[in-house]
Amino acid sequence: MCDQDSFEKDLKEFEALGLVTRRQFGILVGSSIAMMLPQVANAVPVTESEVSVKTPDGTADCYFVHPTTGTGAGVLVWPDIFGLRPAFRQMGKRLSESGYSVLVVNPFYRTKKAPTADQGGQTPINQVLPLAQGLNETTHMTDAKAFVAWLDQQASVAKNRKIGTQGYCMGGPMAFRTAAAVPDRVGAVASFHGGNLVANGDNSPHLQAAKTKAQFLIAIAQNDDMSRPMDKTVLKDTFAQAKLQAEIEVYPAMHGWCPPDTQPYNQEQAEKAWTRLLALYGKALA
Repeated sequence: MCDQDSFEKDLKEFEALGLVTRRQFGILVGSSIAMMLPQVANAVPVTESEVSVKTPDGTADCYFVHPTTGTGAGVLVWPDIFGLRPAFRQMGKRLSESGYSVLVVNPFYRTKKAPTADQGGQTPINQVLPLAQGLNETTHMTDAKAFVAWLDQQASVAKNRKIGTQGYCMGGPMAFRTAAAVPDRVGAVASFHGGNLVANGDNSPHLQAAKTKAQFLIAIAQNDDMSRPMDKTVLKDTFAQAKLQAEIEVYPAMHGWCPPDTQPYNQEQAEKAWTRLLALYGKALA
């Protein structure tokens, strides 16, 4: 739990950016789930801001954080069903402190500006499910193109390095489709407890992703594996046939274990996933 001085400092920073109300922040801290990510060793100074990104369907409100000096490979982050919120801003900032220029998006911008979940990762699913149901393959692809194009316009994004993308829960398929939408630009894709990566039809995210030249990290939750035990085999076979590098593993953690504000958050396994993510980006985005 944060002490009172830390609470007030973090609260002022988030309130100043219009990211969260005192009540919303208090809910997170009161649940002992806010700002709990370990510090980055040798963290680089970063600059963070709220940005607006034009898309074919409107304007998306996003969070952008990048090294204060120099350039870094761009990374596009797709949140889980609870959307853009303090937990994902902290995750994005932590990644940026490791040297990357990170755009964390509000995938629900067509309907509502962030925050889209009143209680963050503790919000009842039925309250946010309609937001997710408003998205589809077409929105995934058009948004991906717009977000990657926006990243490439930023001075802090290294143009001579590939872009990475990572997704959580419903963001997993979005990350896969980002690679399919901009195959010449995306070099690394990570999915953490991604949902419906393997679907019926030629437009299944895994089949679209297999047509790219990216490298993949696919971290599967143990309960997702129990309900869909063949997915890992299909993924392994598909990427092997496409001759793509893919690390595919079932983690001993429940769906949603990575974001620090969710009930299933598992710090040990989230840190393992974080370590593997940095390894992927270190190879594919160098």
